Amino acid sequence: MGFLKDTSSPVFIAGHRGLIGSAIVRNLRKKGFQNLILKTHKELDLQDSSAVKQFFKTTKPKYVFLAAAKVGGIKANQDGLYEFLLENMQIQNNVIHSAYESGVEKLLFLGSSCIYPKLANQPLQETSLLSGPLEITNEGYAIAKIAGLKLCEYINRQKGRPFISAMPTNLYGPNDNFHPMNSHVIPGMITKFEKAKTEKKSTVTLWGTGSPKREFLYADDCADALVFLMDRYNESSTINVGSGEEVTIKDLALLIKEVTGFSGDLAFDPQFPDGTPRKVLDVSKLKSLGWKPKFSLKEGIELQYSWALKHGALKNPETRVYTDDL
Repeated sequence: MGFLKDTSSPVFIAGHRGLIGSAIVRNLRKKGFQNLILKTHKELDLQDSSAVKQFFKTTKPKYVFLAAAKVGGIKANQDGLYEFLLENMQIQNNVIHSAYESGVEKLLFLGSSCIYPKLANQPLQETSLLSGPLEITNEGYAIAKIAGLKLCEYINRQKGRPFISAMPTNLYGPNDNFHPMNSHVIPGMITKFEKAKTEKKSTVTLWGTGSPKREFLYADDCADALVFLMDRYNESSTINVGSGEEVTIKDLALLIKEVTGFSGDLAFDPQFPDGTPRKVLDVSKLKSLGWKPKFSLKEGIELQYSWALKHGALKNPETRVYTDDL
C-alpha cells in the first residue's frame, strides 16, 4: 500500500507548528489523513534522547516527516554557529535513530539547499553535495543538515529501509518568522516595508547589494512535494525541491514593495553580507517524477502578506517567538 492510500496509519510530523511542518499538516488533512501525531516542544523535547526514544516506543508511528529544526537568517546563523550545529544534530540523531529502532516504515528528512558548496556550479545538482567549501555564514547549520541526510542515506543503503531526504530551496508562507533581524529574506522584507509604510518613512534600506540571485518556493507547494515524495520516492540519494526559477534580491524587494503598498524609495547597504552569490536548484529529478509547483512567486507573497495581516504577525514581530517547534 502506498503512503497516500494509507490514510489511517499514524504519521508523526516533527515540527508541526513551524513553516513547513504546519504546511505538511494542512496538506495531509486535505488528503484525508486521520491519525496525525503532533507534539509541541513542551510535550516532547526532541533534544532529549530518552524522551524521544520513549515517545516512539509508545506511539509507534508508521511514517515520520522530520521538519523540526533550529532555523534563522544570515545574521542568526552567523552569530550562533555552535548552537545551530549542536541543537540540530541532537534533534536529528534522536528522531532518526529512534524511528529506525522502533520500526518506522518510512521517514522523510528535510534538508536545506544551504548545504551545497558556496561556489558550486548553478543550477545546483544533487551531486554537488560535498564538492567544495560551504558558505561560512551558515556553516554550523549546513554541517548538521549534511549529517542528517547522510544518516538517512546510510540507513537506506545499509539497512534497506526507505529513510529519504529532500533538499528544499528557500521557503516562505504561513507561520513564517517575521522578526526583522532573525527572519529569512521574504518575511524580513515584508516586515521592513510594512513598518516603513506604517511610519510613513521615505526609504527602506536592505542589506547587501541586491545582486544575489535566489529561488523561492511557497511552503504549501513544498509540503505538497514532500507528501508526493513520501508516496513515490525511495532512493537513498537526496532530491532537490524547488521551483527552478530565480530572482535577484533587488527584483524580489521591488515585488514585495508593490505587494505591501510601500510608496517610498528602495536602497541597499553593501556593508552587510550578501551571502552566496547565486543559488537556484536543479529540480529536473523531481519534475521527472511528475511534480511541479502551483503558486507563482507573486501569488505566494500575496498569500503570505495576507496571512501576516490577518494573524497580526507584523505587529511587534520582535516580541513574538517563532521556531520550527523544537
